[in-house]
Amino acid sequence: MKKQARYLVPGDYMADPSVHVFEGKLYIYPSHDRESGIPENDNGDHFDMKDYHVFSMDDADGEVTDHGVALRAQDVPWAGRQLWDCDVAFRDGKYYMYFPLKDRNDIFRIGVAVGDRPEGPFIPRESPMKGSYSIDPAVLDDGDGNHYMYFGGLWGGQLQRYRDNKALECAAFPADHEPAIPSRVVRLSADMLEFAEEPRPVVILDENGHPLTAGDNERRFFEASWMHTYGGKYYFSYSTGDTHKICYATGDNPYGPFTWQGVILTPVVGWTTHHSIIEYKGKWYLFHHDSAPSGGRTWLRSLKVVELEYNPDGTIKTIEG
Repeated sequence: MKKQARYLVPGDYMADPSVHVFEGKLYIYPSHDRESGIPENDNGDHFDMKDYHVFSMDDADGEVTDHGVALRAQDVPWAGRQLWDCDVAFRDGKYYMYFPLKDRNDIFRIGVAVGDRPEGPFIPRESPMKGSYSIDPAVLDDGDGNHYMYFGGLWGGQLQRYRDNKALECAAFPADHEPAIPSRVVRLSADMLEFAEEPRPVVILDENGHPLTAGDNERRFFEASWMHTYGGKYYFSYSTGDTHKICYATGDNPYGPFTWQGVILTPVVGWTTHHSIIEYKGKWYLFHHDSAPSGGRTWLRSLKVVELEYNPDGTIKTIEG
């Protein structure tokens, strides 16, 4: 179906939105694109993001409030460069921002910054989370006292540099017929500051119960994990990367496995796709980005929102990009 998406921040370039309902409002946590002058490449060096803004809305079609800068890379003690996609979770009166950032060895780690308000400011901790790696943290509050982080991204996201949570001597990609490199999921500690366990693979199965293969470019995971629940099911959604789709798979628990179901969003203008899905005031919404306002330049992306709908059987109606 072709739905009319709305641009949210026309005066600036924001991307990779993580969205939650806090204090009865929609809060948007995007990355911040800027004109860096760095040539575009597959490692994403042109995404030279230096800070995060926080936005809020009282209604999905209402006015957008910019709360200003909530965290700067220069304020992170272990910072190297590149603040990519972040997410925020709430527990026991505090808000926790999880952010990927390259350290001084140019390796992505995931950091934590803590705030008293959903809009920040967020104060970063001295060190990244122990055992963390790669990009795109997304946190699920399961409603049972547990929070789960989903993370990982290929190519510039460096996930191909790891196996069984250990760094490899050299990055390695599986053959086309082998299982695809999966996203990761890990339960967070009670204080929200560390991993409570070893990260596990997020396995996506095909219609025959077999793991998706690396050569299945139309369906396999690339980056941009997101998790939400609907009708008692867990919906794991993600970007396929170089085939430019947002797909989803469903399962019965936060760890999976998850069975591939379909496409949520067809390709948009620009190379990347990244999103979040949230229920608000009885409706569901897909927040994402494209590069149309910048003339298709991948590194200058703009936030969008569009209503998302389910079929009676719980499948999601495909939205045309």
